[in-house]
Amino acid sequence: MNYKTLLERAKRAAENSYSPYSGFKVGAALLLENGDVITGCNAENAAFSPSICAERAAVAAAVSAGYRHFKAIAIWGGKNPCYPCGVCRQTLAEFCGGDFEVILSGADGGIEIHKLTELLPFEFKL
Repeated sequence: MNYKTLLERAKRAAENSYSPYSGFKVGAALLLENGDVITGCNAENAAFSPSICAERAAVAAAVSAGYRHFKAIAIWGGKNPCYPCGVCRQTLAEFCGGDFEVILSGADGGIEIHKLTELLPFEFKL
């Protein structure tokens, strides 16, 4: 699957965002090793800490469906390319190897592609 198609899936997922407090809609499209795609969007909560980011929503949906190995993730949100937060970076590191690609975009149409190890060079490991 090409990156533009994956980003379009992330953008469509953002349309389902529940973000009444920040107004910041984010969608993620997680590419599985078998070529399937699972999406997620952010879901805020008035208490804020129970909120979930789009990236973790997609990972949780994939894990719930029995998947554990991912190839790439596209994240769409905001005006400029939308970077995953630290918690999402660590969550991705739990399941993804060093060559895992993170594709970022936003309303400006710019696209950035990074390896997860660039975004999280020192992941937490037990």
